Amino acid sequence: MSEKKPDVSRESAVLEKLRGRIKQVIIGQDRLIDRILIAVLCDGHLLLEGVPGLAKTLAVKATARAIKADFKRIQFTPDLLPADLVGTMVFNPKSGNFSPRKGPVFTNLLLADEINRAPAKVQSALLEAMQERQVTIGENSYPLEKLFLVMATQNPIEQEGTYPLPEAQVDRFLMKVRVDYPERAEEMRIIAERPEHKLDSLKPIVSAGDLLKARGGVEKVYVDERIRNYVLDIVAASRNPEEHGLELKGLISYGVSPRGAIHLLLVSRARAFIEGRGYVMPEDVKDVALDVLRHRLIITYEAEAEEMTSDDIVKKLLEGVKVP
Repeated sequence: MSEKKPDVSRESAVLEKLRGRIKQVIIGQDRLIDRILIAVLCDGHLLLEGVPGLAKTLAVKATARAIKADFKRIQFTPDLLPADLVGTMVFNPKSGNFSPRKGPVFTNLLLADEINRAPAKVQSALLEAMQERQVTIGENSYPLEKLFLVMATQNPIEQEGTYPLPEAQVDRFLMKVRVDYPERAEEMRIIAERPEHKLDSLKPIVSAGDLLKARGGVEKVYVDERIRNYVLDIVAASRNPEEHGLELKGLISYGVSPRGAIHLLLVSRARAFIEGRGYVMPEDVKDVALDVLRHRLIITYEAEAEEMTSDDIVKKLLEGVKVP
């Protein structure tokens, strides 16, 4: 993999500036910040899962403030309608005509707070906009912004009044990131400094155009053939674990789709890029595999009975597949 190492340090410098600006508000949660940056680079969407109070919403707000771009937030509730999200046709009594009123989905960064509290029709309307990058209002379709990123949050501990996202729809998200508690030293800084108070004074440091240019830098990141085969081996092992010497029989209902393989390789390249490295290493693949694959593996009732999660299965895949 050393025969070709493009220099991407200049292109990735904009991400380092953005990361530094976000860290003025977010203490700790470095993994979450990096995943947000990767999602921006990959033109993908994030599903953030964690208990309340872990700075999920604050991290998204800080990212929006640090980027000179439009930002909107929607609090998903059971009474929300698709029109509240995408917009609707409004009658003008003076002209006697209907005109479109665009909804909050027409923005650069959209925070969908507690997405699992909205009914299926609203979830489908958002996920369609994420996939097609356009919204149909009346008889016309309207394209969304080139920089369009949905960061959705969901609370895993509540069951009442929630509408879990179907597996096929969750697959539309580039990554599903589990946000955990901060370290003790980090939490001491949080309670001492109250960094959320700095949010209002946070100034933009990069523009949407800067980030769109940075996406071109990701395409320069070199991927060796052995890395491509490593990604395909992980994906293939999720479908037929016995053929790869893994004792996971009866634990996986459905393995990772080709979309998952594409996203795993893409996110690995983006991870190398934000590290200022012009080539992908196996460590990049292993670092992002959980976030890319955990929502793309459908485990069986037998696995649940053994108290195994999709995270456990992905870890076993990474342990069992030979590293190049």
